[in-house]
Amino acid sequence: MKSLLEQFRTSEQRDFLCTYKRLPVLIERGEGCYLYTDSGNKILDMFAGLAVNVLGYNHPGINKAIEEQIKKYIHISNFFLQDSQIKLAEKILEMTGFKKVFFSNSGTEAIEGAIKIVRKFFYGTNKKNLVSFSGSFHGRTMGALSLTARKKYRDQFAPLLPNVKQFTFNSIDELNNNVNDGTAAIFIECIQGEGGINVANQEFIDMINDLKQKYGFIVVADEIQSGVGRTGKLHSFEHFGLEADIIIIAKGIGGGLPLGAIVGNEKVAGVFAYGDHGSTFGGNPVAASCGIVIFNELEKELMNRVNEISRNLFDKLNQLQQKYRSKIKEIRGRGLMIGIEFNSGCEQTVQELISEGVLVNCTGGNVIRLLPPYIITKNEISYFAEKLDKVLMKL
Repeated sequence: MKSLLEQFRTSEQRDFLCTYKRLPVLIERGEGCYLYTDSGNKILDMFAGLAVNVLGYNHPGINKAIEEQIKKYIHISNFFLQDSQIKLAEKILEMTGFKKVFFSNSGTEAIEGAIKIVRKFFYGTNKKNLVSFSGSFHGRTMGALSLTARKKYRDQFAPLLPNVKQFTFNSIDELNNNVNDGTAAIFIECIQGEGGINVANQEFIDMINDLKQKYGFIVVADEIQSGVGRTGKLHSFEHFGLEADIIIIAKGIGGGLPLGAIVGNEKVAGVFAYGDHGSTFGGNPVAASCGIVIFNELEKELMNRVNEISRNLFDKLNQLQQKYRSKIKEIRGRGLMIGIEFNSGCEQTVQELISEGVLVNCTGGNVIRLLPPYIITKNEISYFAEKLDKVLMKL
């Protein structure tokens, strides 16, 4: 008789458009930083559902917010003012110092909305070019995909959006030689996630700020993965002093429920008028209620905790790099957004770690990406380091 996992795989092949490379485990429930399989095995999650479950699994504050909201209503449409949306918007604007918010269901939807803001802001002018960078990942819908530089995601879906220019990440000369009066916006992840945890150089960000002053384009900070406290500041662009006009946030903002947001400063606050943009489910009241919990926790001590636990994790990883110099090329990142670059591929390392009860992710072919919940403890980090040590010794 087939196992339940094998039965599910058969159903997926038969019924789904198979776009996901599934992991060889079947999850029954989650608690804290752990996932539990149908066979009772316990897995330390160093990936947090792709940077989504920032407070881990089964968090009492998230659960309470969901329970209280669903007793009121789950959905009433955006024709109505909604208490949870208003409170979340107020909290985001208070903590960012920006002026206006639009809620979406995801990061890629928020990127699409930001493209529309840029297009309308410069409508009727010669500013038409959108700029992104090598290694970037901004989403999979057609506008967001046009900004995404990685060929494996985009080439087979051409033709894409016109007037999109892609330059080399961290190349000051290429940036200076190509940005001009025709540039409408620069879209940037100051710390690239899918690209392999690539961190912007300060000189590169300074050049973007200088060129913005010269040419007057809009700067869009893509904080879908690196925002909401992930790097030890509210958003990663704050580490660099990037003069952003729009912040794109998603993933961790909803505590596990679908939620994204466009956050705009004074420059772009008045661009959209009634009917210019919309979303049936954007800012869903249950998801927004969870978002309030997330930002309340961030406002307390959660970001301080991210920085403290990050130092401990970097210490462990640096020790492993010293031990395995022939295998580990570099440790990089900020806060709890960390990349371990190997001198060769990392897929086998990922599979071996799963068998040892640890879940990580391989991106870029040779970078293990760590995105653990913010509630992870030093004991759990030690456990992870021990298991990684064991796997590296074996391999």
